[in-house]
Amino acid sequence: MSRPAFAPDSCVVAEVTPSPNIGERSDGRRPDMILLHYTGMADADAALALLCTQGSNVSAHYFVFEDGRIIQMVPEGRRAWHAGKSEWAGETDINSCSIGIEIANPGHDHGYPDFPPRQIAAVTALCRSIQTRNSIAPVRVLAHSDVAPARKQDPGEKFPWRRLHESGVGHWVKPAPIMNFGQVLALGSEGDAVIALQKSLREYGYGIEANGDYDSNTLEVVTAFQRHFRPERVDGRADPSTRNTLQELLATARARIAILRAAP
Repeated sequence: MSRPAFAPDSCVVAEVTPSPNIGERSDGRRPDMILLHYTGMADADAALALLCTQGSNVSAHYFVFEDGRIIQMVPEGRRAWHAGKSEWAGETDINSCSIGIEIANPGHDHGYPDFPPRQIAAVTALCRSIQTRNSIAPVRVLAHSDVAPARKQDPGEKFPWRRLHESGVGHWVKPAPIMNFGQVLALGSEGDAVIALQKSLREYGYGIEANGDYDSNTLEVVTAFQRHFRPERVDGRADPSTRNTLQELLATARARIAILRAAP
């Protein structure tokens, strides 16, 4: 039995296709995060159908086709099932605090094509629309891989985060240049430099403990960070470019918090 349609939350939505895979946000939580995904399936229509099929146990609030057409599947006030096991800034119920956007792209397992400009324009307009109705800080516009680095790669290193940032969506800084010299932390590294890196990643929001060992979890988190913020080289190695980019992101995030706190 199909679910009744609902009024779309945004004027950029072309069609409502209700998903049965929804719930209530925990403790009446209002969304304060946007989480971007790619579909990771060869066929976009099949991906949309899966998200709207009873028993698939997956859904998202929005779906953006390659041509820019936007479908809404879950009202923003309800909880969709898109994040899975995940963590950000100490929170583990990411579905309750986020709005999920599925972007039609077959992903790394199916050739991983570029995102068409029309599609990115639609994602940007949708995110801006969501921001008009919800209090979402730039640092909480995130990739699925940010909140689940051990499991996910999406939307991946080809996603143009800079273009979104230039249109007022998300947090971004120009990546520090890649240099072929300087200390590189990698799998097996230990000590104070690793602790400092892990503490900085955790301060930004990643789910990582500062244990001083460049273990597999650290490798996965650094890889996720690079996909989002330093996509020119995604290798899980914390070279000076990666570490400097992270410090610049933290500095700009701290500055924004200071400005907000100082406001009357």
